[in-house]
Amino acid sequence: MSRNNLIYEGKAKILYEGTEPGTIIQYFKDDTTAGNGEKKAVISGKGVLNNRISEFIYRKLEDIGIHTHFIKSLNMREQLVRAVEIIPVEVVIRNVTAGSLSKRFGVEEGMLLPVPLVEYYLKSDELNDPMITEEHIKTFDWAIEEELEEMRRVAIRVNDFLAGLFLGAKIKLIDMKLEFGRLYDEEGNIYIVLADEISPDSCRLWDSETGEKLDKDRFRRDMGGLEEAYQEVAKRLGILNSNENVLNDRKGENSETNKEIKKKPNTKSGSKPKK
Repeated sequence: MSRNNLIYEGKAKILYEGTEPGTIIQYFKDDTTAGNGEKKAVISGKGVLNNRISEFIYRKLEDIGIHTHFIKSLNMREQLVRAVEIIPVEVVIRNVTAGSLSKRFGVEEGMLLPVPLVEYYLKSDELNDPMITEEHIKTFDWAIEEELEEMRRVAIRVNDFLAGLFLGAKIKLIDMKLEFGRLYDEEGNIYIVLADEISPDSCRLWDSETGEKLDKDRFRRDMGGLEEAYQEVAKRLGILNSNENVLNDRKGENSETNKEIKKKPNTKSGSKPKK
């Protein structure tokens, strides 16, 4: 684990001061929670898998021009990311009915929605992440209208791209949660970038043929086999080869890579207080 100064510890990740100005080290834990932390467990290897899956996805998104906080992987559990000011709004985009959507409206899971449904939730453990509207977001100044429009635009584009990416691996993207942050340059210009992670912790993923759940619902619903499901996702995406087993072989978790930091065009790493 990194020895840099601790910034914040959440339910699934720990943030440390980065190795370069304007950067943060994001460490993926094996801790697993549900029900806003009421249900907890430690599942060996989960952090390694989430790190590798999220890195793979963020690199794919950067390739199509979607800016993220990701810079590079440091080792099997850590990423170097840009320091951003997190916008306290979780953007959830749904393609198929499942989870809280089904419970809220009394509809069975598995119904294909005619168009992707975009929802917003306040990022607040204390309030159990309540569902909010665009009017709430603007009224309480969690994001201005231009930022909200950009978040929605990017969320829809990410969903379209990842739905196709996963389908190519015989996985159906049911829904996912995205988080965004403000990246400031030296002149004070603000850029909205994708932050946090995209992994089976933040997505619902079903086998496209059998409907088998390959995501965190296996833990939420006491189905078991969460680590095997995450590893199956990694193998189908080509992140792991068919013989590789992250769960039994996690040597080298602390070995640093020597990749250079790739900076965004016209931006500098760093974060300033919100104006």
